[in-house]
Amino acid sequence: MRVAMYSSKPYDETSFAAADPAGRHDVLYLEERLRPTTAPLASGTRAVCAFVNDVVDAETLDVLASVGVRHVALRCAGFNNVDVAAAAGLGIDVVRVPAYSPNAVAEHTIALVLALNRRLHRAYARVRDGNFSLDGLVGFDLAGKTVGVIGTGRIGALVARLMWHFRCDVIAHDVYENPKVTELGMRYVSLDEIWERSDIVSLNCPLTAETYHLVSHDVVARLKPGVMLVNTGRGALVDTVAVIEGLKSGRIGSVALDVYEEEAPLFFEDRSSEVLTDDVFARLLTFPNVLVTAHQAFLTNEALAAIAETTLANLDDLEDGRACANAVVPDVR
Repeated sequence: MRVAMYSSKPYDETSFAAADPAGRHDVLYLEERLRPTTAPLASGTRAVCAFVNDVVDAETLDVLASVGVRHVALRCAGFNNVDVAAAAGLGIDVVRVPAYSPNAVAEHTIALVLALNRRLHRAYARVRDGNFSLDGLVGFDLAGKTVGVIGTGRIGALVARLMWHFRCDVIAHDVYENPKVTELGMRYVSLDEIWERSDIVSLNCPLTAETYHLVSHDVVARLKPGVMLVNTGRGALVDTVAVIEGLKSGRIGSVALDVYEEEAPLFFEDRSSEVLTDDVFARLLTFPNVLVTAHQAFLTNEALAAIAETTLANLDDLEDGRACANAVVPDVR
């Protein structure tokens, strides 16, 4: 099958080539992001392969359908950027990678907690400048702290387990309880208890209508003073303006983000010679107690290999007319 891969990077080409040495699928690698104006680039292909910040809305899907595209293969787990109902109406299949390497994201979450707590980003910059002062680098012991994990799927359950190994008191919240969490004695509690008791809050849930701006102005006002907020889920789980107000007031003690709700114009590209026009993001970067990485939690060799293998297997299913276990279907509620 001929496939147009949008938002491709060199590491995508490497991982997909390694996963398909026989060249069963002819992949056209495109650096452009998928949107209505770039959708015609998929002309002559049967499928497009999209990533987290590609725009796969009804308008884009209409253009894709008009040039002969019949399949959308997401090389990610989330599909909030896809109009699934519109795709179904056009007869376009949507498939995804529901799990690639939960370890990659969970480990990055822990790395953010440790780096932010012990101010490693600031310490590194100081030493490089010949400044060996320790003022302003005081952290806290993780042992004995209460960690609230919101979302305990494959990734969240691993985050909970890893924090449990640091001898934290881990409490969790999810619509469904995961036995891998409860078997270690960790408890499921209400969101209210998460907000009020947690010294660290980790967001590991998907973005849905119910979780959009889960951390709002009202929630920030109820957080335990000095809380550390960590988001490696989806950017829009957090109302960034509310978080900035929480940082300014001191209600929020520190923030670590691997995702940002308006990241699409920024992330995955070199913007170092450009002026940041996103005033909210620019303000966020002025805080010394904020650590931001550019949506790299997934980025390990193992995860890239798993993404490529699953995406290609999904394409095999579509090409051969088999039911795909990773198909995304419209919510008919």
